[in-house]
Amino acid sequence: MASLLISNADAIVTVDDQDRVLNHANLLIEDGVITYLGPEAREADQVIDGRGSFVYPGLINTHHHLYQTFTRNLPQVQKMELFPWLTALYEIWRGLTDSRVYYSALTGMGELVRFGCTTVMDHHYVFPRDGAEQFLARQFDAAAALGIRFHATRGSMSRGKSDGGLPPDDLVQPVDVILRESQRLVEAFHDPSPFSYRQVSLAPCSPFSVTTDLLKESAVLARSLGVRLHTHLCETKDEERFCLEVVGQRPLAYMASCGWLGEDVWFAHGIHFNDDELRLLAETKTGVAHCPVSNMKLSSGVCRIPEMLQLGVPVGLAVDGSASNDCSNLLQEIRAAYLLHRLTWSDAAPTGYDLLKMATRGSAAVLGRSDIGQLAVGKAGDLFLLDATGLDLVGAALDPGCLLGTVGYSKPAQWVVVGGKPVAREGRLLGIDEAETAAAAHREMRAMLQAAGYTR
Repeated sequence: MASLLISNADAIVTVDDQDRVLNHANLLIEDGVITYLGPEAREADQVIDGRGSFVYPGLINTHHHLYQTFTRNLPQVQKMELFPWLTALYEIWRGLTDSRVYYSALTGMGELVRFGCTTVMDHHYVFPRDGAEQFLARQFDAAAALGIRFHATRGSMSRGKSDGGLPPDDLVQPVDVILRESQRLVEAFHDPSPFSYRQVSLAPCSPFSVTTDLLKESAVLARSLGVRLHTHLCETKDEERFCLEVVGQRPLAYMASCGWLGEDVWFAHGIHFNDDELRLLAETKTGVAHCPVSNMKLSSGVCRIPEMLQLGVPVGLAVDGSASNDCSNLLQEIRAAYLLHRLTWSDAAPTGYDLLKMATRGSAAVLGRSDIGQLAVGKAGDLFLLDATGLDLVGAALDPGCLLGTVGYSKPAQWVVVGGKPVAREGRLLGIDEAETAAAAHREMRAMLQAAGYTR
């Protein structure tokens, strides 16, 4: 039985059912599962000295586009909003290959891990007509190399420009191909068991890039396979206008008519829901992945998070694609969300602890999991430690639960642990050679940009 002990931590922020913060406490993980929290020291194969550290549950990202990592900080698109931004970037993304998917995944996931993320979800929906069959397999390879839990989605686009959609026609696929590939990938990779490291959901891209038949048939297929459903929704007013003009309904009503409501569904962004729609989300327990930094960068708007939380809408936190963020750092996302909502909602805004909870318990619920997202006996041994002794946190340690929102933490975590196994230490990833990986990623990034005519 492999075991790991976090000994004598200054604070363990459990995010458990009682919202406990344990001071000068120990945490024992055996065979990947937490078996003890409390004042007693226990024997273990490996001991991490927690003195001077705060311990948190591993963060959980609920929406990403890892392939976009190679197009972040691109000067040509920095002032664009979503529709023109997508149109410009599709010209680069059509150059994706197995190798580019793999190294962009290592880059984005690696950054997430260094800053405390232990479960990564990705929404991959760009599939060039040739050579894209192994894209999700390569993402799972990257996650395995890093030692993290990975929720892949088989995204899709079926409505190209010639049918009134946004993506180029060569990046859309026939519905039968999408459904066949979706089932193949679920059967190959989805593991619904407790403490799973590999799960798959079905994720048609958005109302403006897929057809109604794909939405309806994906919902039927997902439920027959026992997997979840995900898409972008209510991100921009342009999307709202598109739905009203093309299908004669607001976005949520349209998705509801296609079978897209319920505890097995979560939408990315969810900025432009009206009052009735928020109540419908709460009644049906349909989830939302909140992407505050992306929403600010693309001038999309501010999600109505205080009202969602009050109504009981399931909400998780997410960084969104690297190219609309332009990084993969959930610690930074917590801080940005805290400030955005304080500015927008004043005393009705979520607290720093509320946002930590959103990035852990909330995100776990959105992904349909109860085994991750908190530090409690019987839950997964996923956590990270932060150094609380430095000059940057003098006077900031009075409330470890709120710290990540109210003060923020700009350094990588001291330790990141997944299933009782350390995967990062002092900002260094333990599962890969970072220098070799970075060199290969730079080569792939430059080749993809050059092929699309982008040069420095």
